[in-house]
Amino acid sequence: MDRDLYPERIAYPPGPIVTGRVVRLLGGYSREMKVQQPALVAVLTAATVARLIGTLVLSVLRAGTGSGSRRKFKELRKGPEFLVTPLRIRDTAGVLCEMEIHGHLPQSALEPADHIQVTVRPQKDAELAPRVERIVNITTGQLLTPRIPTLWSHLGPALVLQAMLGLLAVAVVVAILLGSVG
Repeated sequence: MDRDLYPERIAYPPGPIVTGRVVRLLGGYSREMKVQQPALVAVLTAATVARLIGTLVLSVLRAGTGSGSRRKFKELRKGPEFLVTPLRIRDTAGVLCEMEIHGHLPQSALEPADHIQVTVRPQKDAELAPRVERIVNITTGQLLTPRIPTLWSHLGPALVLQAMLGLLAVAVVVAILLGSVG
């Protein structure tokens, strides 16, 4: 049968664990991750409090405020992008299965014909192929766990630290106010 005229059907694997051989790693593309607005607003508000306190202290010391490279709310709201690589394997029953690897893997981690065991889970969108959580490459003995960015890695350690300092400053002010009332 001509594979160009009658391509083989591709199935999404039903189970959480699929064992088979790598047929093909397709070209990767980027997908944007959604950022929950309430969490972003809370972090930015707390960070702004810390930044205002820092600006006040610096202006009192006449050291200047510094320009810094702040990212805009719109940039932070957009969310990080992560690499999505479609993976096709032929399971032990001979069925061609497709799944998605989210995040980066080493270049030589998977080769065609490698015998692998994959742990997958369905995505929120039922139209998308299941997401790979873990790959055990039986051929090479490697355990592979792709990692995608999180909200906290997207915001960055500086902004998260600023937010924690802002929350601490607000807690101190509230404690002082409550202490003076009682």
